[in-house]
Amino acid sequence: MTMDYRRLQRGGHSSLYINGGKVEWVSSVRFLGVHLTDDLTWSLHTNKVVRSARQRLFFLRRLRKFGLPPDILTNFYRCTIESILTACITVWYGSCTAYDRKALKRVVRTAESIISSKLPDLQDIYQFLCLRTSTSPTA
Repeated sequence: MTMDYRRLQRGGHSSLYINGGKVEWVSSVRFLGVHLTDDLTWSLHTNKVVRSARQRLFFLRRLRKFGLPPDILTNFYRCTIESILTACITVWYGSCTAYDRKALKRVVRTAESIISSKLPDLQDIYQFLCLRTSTSPTA
């Protein structure tokens, strides 16, 4: 994916060639598990994360149906769903829209209702990870 910061001209941008080969223009690319778009928004990434997390909520419901205690359900949530929601969260969460945050929060609230226990808010996890990253010594 090419990030072009020039203003769009009437005829569009000229093609980019590397070693004689034309570089293909794409609207999005997945890099290290994060979906980057050409308009630099995080809606595509959050939609993919929410969809993946909702798929795992099915298994959480099944485990509750089998009568597992809340501490095991919480552990399952933290390992399978929260890990998806918080992957690279310090990169994208601060810039996502209120609509996207609401969708992410809805997943956490649904898991809370399934487990019948309070779960950490994504905003708190984001702030904790940002603080931990900013205070850790660099190599």
